[in-house]
Amino acid sequence: MDDELNALRRTRMRWNTPLSERHAELLLDRMELDTGHLVDLGCGWGGLLLQAAARAPGLRATGVDTDVTGLDRGRAMAGWRDLAVEFTESDAATWDSPVERAFCIGAAHIFGSTKAALEALAQVVLPSGRLLYGDGFWAAPPGSAALETFGPDILTLPELLDAADGAGWRVLHFSTADQLEWDDFESTSRAGWAEWLAAHPADPRAGRVREWLDRRLREYVRDYRGVLGFTYLVLGR
Repeated sequence: MDDELNALRRTRMRWNTPLSERHAELLLDRMELDTGHLVDLGCGWGGLLLQAAARAPGLRATGVDTDVTGLDRGRAMAGWRDLAVEFTESDAATWDSPVERAFCIGAAHIFGSTKAALEALAQVVLPSGRLLYGDGFWAAPPGSAALETFGPDILTLPELLDAADGAGWRVLHFSTADQLEWDDFESTSRAGWAEWLAAHPADPRAGRVREWLDRRLREYVRDYRGVLGFTYLVLGR
């Protein structure tokens, strides 16, 4: 797809993860945000980072990603909300400045795997700090299509908690996305293009967009709805 359509695809998403406003507020409560430095590694457009900065004005907030479109959206949102949040175009896996607080949500692939991410992040967050870590897990045995889509490195929830323990983390809070959060996430991930398609049915690109939308819905409902879960861990050491 071209740059115009790529920029539109996620416009109806609050953040690029299955998470409600109420659940987000709970996670931010558990992070005990106040002052210090918060870095969001693999931030996208930094929706949760902006929410954290809004509730803790004394916090220094930095988002790191290589997605230029997402970073530009984050900078624009920070400007609209008059928030002093820095967005940096960089490989998040190379971040090496110790911080008091960190987010890494849906971005384990940056480090190679869940285990590698948890080990690397233990070198980033100060011993007295906290990490909000979000990752997928198998909530039910996956079929071949789900395995092909998401790869062999997804863990079960007990295995994911064992990986956190093995990297030296203690779990201070954990919760999982519920089905409504998942359904809303998947629906909003399609909504930007669905709205474009309704307004441009004769556009030469419409066929490709329609095919993607139909395939994405079928894959979700048939292959991984109720099979792929997502957990949020607040971790300390």
